[in-house]
Amino acid sequence: MKRIFADTNIIVDLIADRRPFSKYAIEIFSRAEQKDIELFTSSHSIATTYYLLKKYQNEELLKEILYDLFDFLTVIAVDSDILKMSLRSDYKDFEDAVQIYCASKIENLDCIVTRNIKDFKKSIIPVLSPEELVFKS
Repeated sequence: MKRIFADTNIIVDLIADRRPFSKYAIEIFSRAEQKDIELFTSSHSIATTYYLLKKYQNEELLKEILYDLFDFLTVIAVDSDILKMSLRSDYKDFEDAVQIYCASKIENLDCIVTRNIKDFKKSIIPVLSPEELVFKS
């Protein structure tokens, strides 16, 4: 089974139904729900998704949606070691560094999936766009 780390934009695409991107997010999360892939994300992604979407969606519904994702999404905690590595890293974007170092905690991870490929160029983990992941899997 493939082990995939979902960047924040994939979760936001799913919940906000940001078209045309949401069709790939829906497919990715459907595969996780069906146990065809194992899906991970960071605690930072959950918090950021909530922060970004609470302005546009009913907060109680948003909380329920995020809570329900835990049924097929494993959350990796952002700890002080991850933050320290991210702050000291050569990655241009701090938040992307946090994602990469969170993902690096997962054994046998196949890839990170993000729409923000350019900022993950130096990733120590393979990075795929949602389209690439859907068509390669």
